[in-house]
Amino acid sequence: MKIMLDELHLLARGIGRDLKLMEVCGTHTVEIFRHGIRDVIPKEITLLSGPGCPVCVTSVHDVDAAIAIARNPGVIVATFGDMMRVPGGTESMLEARSTGADIRVLYSPMDALQLAQLEKDREVVFFATGFETTSPLIAGTIAHAEQMGTRNFSVFVSHKLVPPALRALLDSPDVQVDGFILPGHVSTIIGRKPYDFVAREYRKPSVITGFEAREIIEGILMIVRQIAQKRASVEIQYRTAVRDEGNPRAVALLEKYFEPADAYWRGIGVLPKSGLKLRDEYASFDANRKFNPPASTATEPELCSCGDILRGVKIPTECPLFGTGCTPDAPVGPCMVSTEGSCAAYYKYGKY
Repeated sequence: MKIMLDELHLLARGIGRDLKLMEVCGTHTVEIFRHGIRDVIPKEITLLSGPGCPVCVTSVHDVDAAIAIARNPGVIVATFGDMMRVPGGTESMLEARSTGADIRVLYSPMDALQLAQLEKDREVVFFATGFETTSPLIAGTIAHAEQMGTRNFSVFVSHKLVPPALRALLDSPDVQVDGFILPGHVSTIIGRKPYDFVAREYRKPSVITGFEAREIIEGILMIVRQIAQKRASVEIQYRTAVRDEGNPRAVALLEKYFEPADAYWRGIGVLPKSGLKLRDEYASFDANRKFNPPASTATEPELCSCGDILRGVKIPTECPLFGTGCTPDAPVGPCMVSTEGSCAAYYKYGKY
């Protein structure tokens, strides 16, 4: 690792200007802090967190809709634990549960399907959040439900897609990024090719990177080499898990059950074709169509900078609420709630 760091410092000094690199994935953000990587890379390199925290980008409107569904008689809503404390317009799912809504924390969508088989006189809805990493699991679960003829199971879909978010960032004039550390987990599903536009159209170097300290540092080094050589391409550091074409079986499963749809990203807004929805032929598994929850008119928490932090325009310490009005014990925005959130990482590792 010392050899890589020595080369990284030499290259960074030689480029002659400061560099901003964005780690798109929330898991990368946490691992970068946990391994102290910010402390050993050249001072000329600033690492910015991106929009790859699934809990952080789930909209306040979707939280409100999931709670509204849970308040229907005979309905159980299940979701991942991180979602429970994310603020909705007036309450979180945890608060809604305390006032009677049947909301449960489960570890996988298959657990929700098993719950539906046990609770045959009730409807079980899985609140599905996340990126291309988790959406194939949802598709697979629906396939099982279909095969077993389970009719009291449905999914409230709030999935997001990474490549459209990158394009939105690159089109935004206030986002200044010299290169991207691309998410390893997502890329095991979609591969390298969906990111090619980043280099081809925007001339930004990018590297798909693993999650060990050595892998992250090598990924940063590969980006800086490209900048030093005045070239831009999408490279794979995480060769043990990622192939150019991704996982064709998982992609086929996704395409069978889902189609792209416009999606609202918390703090960012609506991004065209940046989400997923169930295809019409699987409408019976679509909780949004089954329950038609009222449209939420809630707005983002006042003064919360989560949206700017997710776009790399601000760092957490530049939010007026950070560490005072917003802490892990009393979070205002989802970036402080999620274990993958940038604010939570800054707070936990004391980088403020």
